[in-house]
Amino acid sequence: MAHDGTTGLDTSDIDRWIGVPLPRLQLRYPTTEADIGRWVQSMHNPNPRFYDPDFFGESENGLVAPQSFTVAAGDGHGATPAIQGAVEGTHMLFGGDEWWFYGPRIRAGDLLQRDGMLFDYKVADTKFAGPTIFSRGDTTYANQKGEFVAKQRCTAIRYVAEEARKRATYADDQGEPTWTAEQLAAIDARQLAYYETFRAMGHEPRRWKDVAAGDTLPDRPLGPHSVATFATEHRARPATVWGAAYYTEGRTGMFDAGWLSDFARDREREAIDPAKADGLYAGASRGHADVDHARDIGMPRGYGYGSSMGGWLLDYIENWGGEGAWTVHMNASYRSPALTGDVTELAGEVVGTRHEPETRRNLVDLELRMSDQNGRTMATATAEVCLPG
Repeated sequence: MAHDGTTGLDTSDIDRWIGVPLPRLQLRYPTTEADIGRWVQSMHNPNPRFYDPDFFGESENGLVAPQSFTVAAGDGHGATPAIQGAVEGTHMLFGGDEWWFYGPRIRAGDLLQRDGMLFDYKVADTKFAGPTIFSRGDTTYANQKGEFVAKQRCTAIRYVAEEARKRATYADDQGEPTWTAEQLAAIDARQLAYYETFRAMGHEPRRWKDVAAGDTLPDRPLGPHSVATFATEHRARPATVWGAAYYTEGRTGMFDAGWLSDFARDREREAIDPAKADGLYAGASRGHADVDHARDIGMPRGYGYGSSMGGWLLDYIENWGGEGAWTVHMNASYRSPALTGDVTELAGEVVGTRHEPETRRNLVDLELRMSDQNGRTMATATAEVCLPG
């Protein structure tokens, strides 16, 4: 596989993986109440619906996982099906997630099964790394009853790391911002104000008839992010627990995708030391929490997970909608990652409401935006949300 910076990428090995069913990383153990609580903790989402027995015990629904928990149940955060085929010297970043949710909620005792395959890809020129592969992979999630819970279409941005380093997109990065005690107190006060918006709703849902185009969702600040918060997000995924998951039989191109040597998995060593297999201490995810390895792949410092951005967006929608809300579809595009020291701002607006006679659903269309403290757009998304009528 050769790349000279001008002629493009050899993607011939990717072609043979399109539409090929992939082995799944299968969890051994059913979801527990602690798994759900650990997940909302890692997403910085203190909605009592998902962790407080006194609160969810009053609900006719009991404890259900937030829709974002589906992210935690995935293989490689849902990106694995999009990383198939060898292109030497490449790394990957999340480029986006599209979600379809079919209705069943995830509850304690559920054991999800996942099936995935590479859907398609294209090559485009980017300012960040020149010729870049945008590949999409599908994962379907079903529970132990055979009910389809969701489908995720993840976009992986696969690029030549050396080219990204040469282009030095983040060369003017000033490092982690410094926050004064007063600024941190102001961020904390805004976070508390946001938490109070969903606590004030209690068990009442947001009603479709009370929503109109032009309504805005409450602003939500997240952060400042740190290596500790990124590590917590990674560790909240049940599959990262030693011995909790295994690969079913079959072939995958993910392990031989052309990773840089410091990001490739040592399959012999990880059979002895599972810390080498979970991606945080070693492997493809180590740049998230290690500045030197982050710079090896063109990032200026520790950076967050695209899958967490998807989780933040799904939580943001669900917190706004209340207990009766259901995100039917969300399509998110990730433009820039969260970096250590930064604060992420979420904002949203209702752009339309409609009733579907054939499904009897009352739907709300949302447009969402995620930005950093300097106003730089990190992500945009659209969502269709079903509300009680």
